[in-house]
Formats: sequence, structure tokens, C-alpha cells
Amino acid sequence: MGIELIIQIIAGLVGGNAAGAGLKNLSLGTAGNSVVGAVGGGLGGVLMGILGGDAGAAAAAAGDLDLTAIIQSVVGGGVGGAVLTAIVGMVKKALVK
Repeated sequence: MGIELIIQIIAGLVGGNAAGAGLKNLSLGTAGNSVVGAVGGGLGGVLMGILGGDAGAAAAAAGDLDLTAIIQSVVGGGVGGAVLTAIVGMVKKALVK
């Protein structure tokens, strides 16, 4: 699961920064978007693995990482990072009021 987690964290970092750029009013700044996105990427990747029938675990058990597992990690991580960044941005905005 090591390489998948790295892919998910990197994808989450990218997803968090994309969400911050697209939703300027919810942006946490570059560093904040990156950290929250990376955490969301790890969590999103794990959640997608649970919901999507963890294809990555089967590939890791076989000793290789196939294209399906990589795509699943990128999508799960990116979406997780973007969603968590947007949620944290909304909470931060609500607390400032």
C-alpha cells in the first residue's frame, strides 16, 4: 500500500490546490490548500479503495501496481483533496463571520 498512499497524497495535494484556485473564496492559501489536500487525498484514496473494491490491494499482493490501481489512487486522492479543502474552507469562512 506504500506507493498507492504516496500517489494519493500527491494527487490530494494537487486536488486541494485546484480547489483553492477554483474556489477563491474558500482558499486556505497555497500551504493550507496543500496540507489539507494531502490529508484529504490520503483519506479519499482509502475511502475509494473501501467503496470501490480495493483493486490496489490485490495488485500490491501480486507484487505489481497495475494501471487500474494507479487511476483509482489518482482519482480518489484528487477528489478527496479537493473535497476536504472545500469543506475546511467553508468551515473557516463560517467561523470568521
